[in-house]
Amino acid sequence: MTSAQEKRGGAPVGFITELDGIEAASVIYLRLWCDGPDAQASVWNDFASSFGATQGRKVLKSFEHMCNLCSQYGRRPLMRHSVNCKCLGSDESCFANFIATAVTGDRDDAMLIATLLVRPDIAPLLTSLATDFGLALKRMNLRAPKHMVGEEPSLHSQPTILH
Repeated sequence: MTSAQEKRGGAPVGFITELDGIEAASVIYLRLWCDGPDAQASVWNDFASSFGATQGRKVLKSFEHMCNLCSQYGRRPLMRHSVNCKCLGSDESCFANFIATAVTGDRDDAMLIATLLVRPDIAPLLTSLATDFGLALKRMNLRAPKHMVGEEPSLHSQPTILH
């Protein structure tokens, strides 16, 4: 893979604030999950406080399994921006669109989008997990983080690799 191909997935295509709640949450949780154990604990705390320990654990496991599949069977490493970046990278946009499409119940379109992220044989499993995760996000009270609203967006954050 060339350097240009690696960076293409991180190219800014918009801003987090332009996404709806489920899409924005998908991107933010992906960024947090990839940011390490402390940020992963924040993801767990959000899920546990929204759903309780038992259901929160199920949501966390769906999300964790989804991230692991993207990492292990990805067509290439997913690029992401830093947790606090207001930009939306092209890979992040694809991920958000995938989750949002899975939630609507349009399984065929969701599986088509999944093939942009992972090998085709993994797409059905990834789509099932995305549906479960997206439906959980739909039940949460989602708002854009305060630090991402009302300020001028910056296009200068450096993307990083998912794995």
